[in-house]
Amino acid sequence: MARTLHISRSVLLAATLAAPTLAQAQDGTRFVLQNGRSIPITAVTVSGNNLNVTTAADGFNPGQTIPLATVDHVYGTKPAGINQGVALLLTGKHEDARRLLTPIVASEKITAKYPGNYWVEAARALLLAEALRGDGPTCTALGKEISDTTPEQGTDPFVGLSKALLMPALTTKASDREVALRDLMIESQPADVAAFASYFRGNLLIEEKRKPEALEAYLTTPCLYPSAGLVITAACEVKAADLLLEMKRPDEALALANSATRGAPGTVIAEDAKKRIESLKTSTDDASQNTESNQP
Repeated sequence: MARTLHISRSVLLAATLAAPTLAQAQDGTRFVLQNGRSIPITAVTVSGNNLNVTTAADGFNPGQTIPLATVDHVYGTKPAGINQGVALLLTGKHEDARRLLTPIVASEKITAKYPGNYWVEAARALLLAEALRGDGPTCTALGKEISDTTPEQGTDPFVGLSKALLMPALTTKASDREVALRDLMIESQPADVAAFASYFRGNLLIEEKRKPEALEAYLTTPCLYPSAGLVITAACEVKAADLLLEMKRPDEALALANSATRGAPGTVIAEDAKKRIESLKTSTDDASQNTESNQP
């Protein structure tokens, strides 16, 4: 299936005149200037068309100003809370996801309009958490903020996904909610939007006791949307593993659970996958012992 190609972070960084040192890269998120110098975002504030240095860092002193026009891109270590926040919202822990993602969105906001930023990813995850909580007004405001930051896309694609998730279960037919999610699983949508829609459609199909269709929905992500992200892929693999185990296909379930632990390390999804692996191993060992004891 054809997909719109996005410039990778590595390509963006290769285009700069100089790259930050490894030590700098590990020092949180940084603004990288066109001359190769960089400064942590925690050391500056934005005022008008300038960055104002508030804390001495890497040769910059408090009181100095840096024209925003000289900022080339953003670089640094991805906040660990983003992946965990996505994992939490995918496992039904919406409030925990919101509490984790909100301060990240606030702290990374200063970088939102620059290549390499993590704000857009964090804000989109928070948007989904708010939608799953049913907070329509907050979704509207945050969706507009994200769309204003990504004007080349018009209304950000995650806004449509949040609207589908906001459809109330008590007053909206399950079939209508499914259609809304299925309509997002099309070629014109970004891979991550389609993958999230497929995951939540799978959850809805489980509620409707349509497990074979749910299995297909979960397996759609690793098969058709491999570029969607490792965390959403791992979440789908765990859900698919549970269904395969019910269908007496433990080998396939174990393979998916193992893949999920590799794809979402340090998250609740990896923890869930490890529990399933241990359970599968125990079941396999018990079955093997029973077979041996029944042999003449």
